Order: sequence, then structure tokens, then C-alpha cells
Amino acid sequence: MASAEEMAASTPAAGTRFGLGRPALEAEVAAWDIDIRPDGQGLPVGSGDVWTGEEVYVENCAMCHGDFGEAVGRWPVLAGGWNTLEREDPVKTIGSYWPYLSTVYDYINRAMPFGNAQSLEPDEIYAITAYLLYLNNIVEDDFELSNETFLDVEMPNAGGFMPDDRPETELAVFSGDVCMENCKDSVEIVMRAAVLDVTPDSDEAEPTEAVAEAAAEIALSDGDVTEAGMADGTAGANDDMPAQVADAGMAQETAVEDAAVVAAADPELIAAGEGVFRACKACHAVGDGAANKSGPQLNNILDRPIGSVEGFRYSRIFDEAHTAGEVWTMEALTAFLANPREAMPGTKMSYRGIQDPADIDAVIAYLEDASAE
Repeated sequence: MASAEEMAASTPAAGTRFGLGRPALEAEVAAWDIDIRPDGQGLPVGSGDVWTGEEVYVENCAMCHGDFGEAVGRWPVLAGGWNTLEREDPVKTIGSYWPYLSTVYDYINRAMPFGNAQSLEPDEIYAITAYLLYLNNIVEDDFELSNETFLDVEMPNAGGFMPDDRPETELAVFSGDVCMENCKDSVEIVMRAAVLDVTPDSDEAEPTEAVAEAAAEIALSDGDVTEAGMADGTAGANDDMPAQVADAGMAQETAVEDAAVVAAADPELIAAGEGVFRACKACHAVGDGAANKSGPQLNNILDRPIGSVEGFRYSRIFDEAHTAGEVWTMEALTAFLANPREAMPGTKMSYRGIQDPADIDAVIAYLEDASAE
């Protein structure tokens, strides 16, 4: 057995260099040094405004968090939740809970978008952060966020946090004697999270059960009306034919005409429109089984009365248009898609609009094609 003296002699002296590795390069340090602090330390030079942020957000974030931060499925809610922190089920969002704006920027920069983290440029992150502030009613729609204006933003719940100065912070239950009696003989896994469906596992969340039931009820009621109208028409083929039967005939003629238009549509145009619609599907659905989301379903929207989707709460401007008998003509729909706020002042829809007229034509062609499926 080696003596203490021999062991001491074989032990390297304190401060001895082993010659392992090398000094880190500046680029390597910078790759890890990405944290943003509440005092603004670490912020890169850059800027972004609300409306640019909306475009970047819709492209990269809305498929999970919703077009207005309301969330899709079980993904986190980013906006709203005001005055809920004292409830048993508080809604903790950027506007209701987060005390520091730096947390927003840091998290987006570090971990978002999901599956493609650290792919955004500083200007894009500033813009998304500005848009999230706008969704939470913290800034106006003409606001521009930059490294110079960052500290000017005061978060609503900035005063809701305080240093924990308690001498003992651990709950007593965790520092007492551990129970070692009446243990189970074996531990059995009875269910896994994936089976319980508590974890999102797709880009597009499934509709909730309530939405699905509502859609089924609407479809059923529509079917009942159609059958009733047909029955009335068969029984009373005279000058007093019910109005709904005549309307049904007109609707059938219109559907045939629309189907012919869709059939003649350019497949490439429809495919391009499907790509444009990706920016819309966080709020809207179209096609077989489409149901209302945060926006109304869009089946057969062309020549449909404005504000007419059953079960959806429209902005006042849409209700007024519906009362006035206005319909979504090609001209009206094109104008709305190009600039929603100009076409329908007061709309709750915050989407800026489609800038390229070719994209508008494409998405309308896609909506018509998807409605005919």
C-alpha cells in the first residue's frame, strides 16, 4: 500500500496546467452569451415595428399561439388574462404576469420558433416583441421597439414581484422526516402523457370537443331545414310555393355556376393560394368539417352574406353590413383581404392584409376550391 508521502508526491501541485483544450474563440463565447437582462444588457442593435411584427409572427408563431396570442389547442396563451392573477385559475400571459420585457426578447431569441430556434434576426425579434406588446394593449399600433426604446416600456405587472427575503423559503413539509411506511410493493405506470393527449404533437391542433359538437349541431340543423324545404316544395307545387324553396333553387343554380368556375380554375393558382392561406389558418378553417375558430369558417364565402356564419360573434361593422344586406362579392372580398381595417373599420381582425394582388386572387381561388371539396 502506498504511503501518504508517496501519494502526496504523485498529486499535481495546485495551479498546475494540464494542457487540455484551448482558449475559447470570441465567436464561440458569443454563441453562448445570448442572455438579455432586465436592464437591457445584452440587447443587440436593431428595431422593429408592430405591423412588421405581425407579419413575422403570423408566419412563425401563429400556428401554435394563435393570430392574436389566444393560443391554438394547448399551446401557451400570450395575450389577455388581465385581472386573473387572484383567481384559482390565473391566465399568466406577457401582459398579465411577466414583469420584464427582457424575458420576452430573451425567450424568443433563445428558443423560438419551435423547431427552428435561433433562426430569427434581431430586427425580427424586436418586431415580434412589439406586436406582442400591442396584442396586450401595452403599446399603440404605430409603436417601434428598438434597443434604444426598450427600457421605455413598462410591463403592467412589473410591481407584482418582490425579492424573497424570508429566512427560510422551503416549505416545512419538504424538510421533515420522509415517510417510509405503507409503501406499495411495486410501482406501475398506468398511463403515458402521449396517450392522455396532454402534450401537443402536431402543427395544427384538433378542434375542441365543444367546437366539434357545435359544428355537428349546425350541420344537423341545416340538414333539417333543407329536408323541410324539399318536403314543402313537393307538397305545394303552386303559386304559393314557400320562399325558402325558391331560394334553394337559386342557391343550387349559383352552386352549379361556382362549381364550374372552380373546375376551370388554374391548379397552380389554387396551390399558390393554399400557401397564402397558411397565414390565415390559425384563425380560419375551410373545407369539409370546417368550424369556427377565433375567426369564422370560410366555406363558400364568395357571394355569401357578410356576417352570416351561425354561432360566430362578429364585430359591429359586420353586423351592420349583414343588416344592410351586403354580401361578399369578388370586389368586396378583394378589398377586405387587401386592407381589412380600411374595408371594415372597427374590425377585431388585426391582420394587416395581403399586399400582393396576385396572392389575393390565389387565396380566393383556393377558398372556392376547398369549399367545393
